[in-house]
Amino acid sequence: MIVKSVLQEDLLTLAEVKEILDQIRDRRSDEEELGYELRRAIRHAELFSKGTAEESRSLVAELMKLEKMSLEIAVKIADIKPENKDELRAIYAKERFTLSEEELDNILEMVFRG
Repeated sequence: MIVKSVLQEDLLTLAEVKEILDQIRDRRSDEEELGYELRRAIRHAELFSKGTAEESRSLVAELMKLEKMSLEIAVKIADIKPENKDELRAIYAKERFTLSEEELDNILEMVFRG
């Protein structure tokens, strides 16, 4: 398949991707055999997605209310769901700022609640 132009680009969490790929699989399963790339993408999404698409969307929306949060980082946090401060610091490693202990605790609380 040759793509001529990108019409729209959105950042999605892995759980959202899994939901979309499941819909594609359901539509195509009756008509034709799934291609290698699609089967691999579905398997990857099933293995690594954590939670449901609705949970990840609400977590991203909640994280976006924070001051030092970008959409890219919020999606990473929703995908990885860090369990401790070190994992959270690793996500922020490339940023030009650091988070205080209070900010880290606040983010981790949102992840555990969501």
